[in-house]
Amino acid sequence: MRCFRFMPLFLLLLPALFSCNKDLKVNADWKDMTVVYCLLDQTEDTTFIKITKAFLGEGNALQFSKVADSSTYPDKLDVRLDEYVATSAKDTIFIQSWPCDTITIHNKKAGDSIFYYPDQLMYFSLAKLDENHIYKLKIKNIKTGKEITSQTGLLHDFVIDKPQVTASFLAGKTFRVNWTPSVNGKRYQLVIRFFYLEALKTNTDSLYMKSIDWLVFNNIRPYDINSTQPFDLYFPGDNFFTQVGSQIEVNPLVTRVAYRCEYIFTVAATELNTYMEVTEPSLSLVQERPAYTNIINGIGLFSARFMKSTGSLFLSDQTKEELKVNSHTQNLGF
Repeated sequence: MRCFRFMPLFLLLLPALFSCNKDLKVNADWKDMTVVYCLLDQTEDTTFIKITKAFLGEGNALQFSKVADSSTYPDKLDVRLDEYVATSAKDTIFIQSWPCDTITIHNKKAGDSIFYYPDQLMYFSLAKLDENHIYKLKIKNIKTGKEITSQTGLLHDFVIDKPQVTASFLAGKTFRVNWTPSVNGKRYQLVIRFFYLEALKTNTDSLYMKSIDWLVFNNIRPYDINSTQPFDLYFPGDNFFTQVGSQIEVNPLVTRVAYRCEYIFTVAATELNTYMEVTEPSLSLVQERPAYTNIINGIGLFSARFMKSTGSLFLSDQTKEELKVNSHTQNLGF
């Protein structure tokens, strides 16, 4: 019969049908990918630049990340900050170049990131940054010739109008925060740092200064980046007592004295704000977001931030009295 004529051919092909390669190649061929993170801030005397390389291998990537050689270039890179002044919307004039050297920091803690600790290799520069100038980051791998670049402008100083001398928080009332916008500022964050003195009741002569940080907001944005309209915001004073009550533990053995407050503003430039928006948790059904980078021939972020503080502010007498009787703080010994 005809079916038996094809039986020998079928038997020959049978091993081929069941001998397909079961090995799945998950990892692609290795490619040098430079990862760069740097935020310029003219209020800091040192600029740190984190430069690593992407790694690939068989096994658990989280384990590879804990090995310094996995993400560190074996040879020193040529890294520099080039300073320019803008003469028009498109044209710039070169001023000077700031070379960057390497340094090993020793204060990385477990949990700060998934990478190795406590020692990490960083590049740094002592460049005197000017808020009116543009900075271009240039990285060159001398061994391979690969070049990585990016650029950013800086944020400008701004004025904090309120508060200036005294910080006051009252239950049932609001407190006011007023400041002028920073040039190029795209997002604002405010942390209020509350300082207090603590001592054992058995030894009130030995006082210790302590503090807690209260994140008031981190997503205030101007409608127009070029606007000069001041920000004038109001927040519930009750939130202060809620924060103090949640962050300071009840301890009947100690006595505490409310001391002062400090308002610490942090401003993000456009690229940093975009990076934050992309990496923030999504509230929509679409969870996957495109990766953001402004690094040419690499990935990462090169942008700017600016930090400004009111300095020490007296705490109002009404606030000190409220700490003693408020339901959130009355058992804290103030």
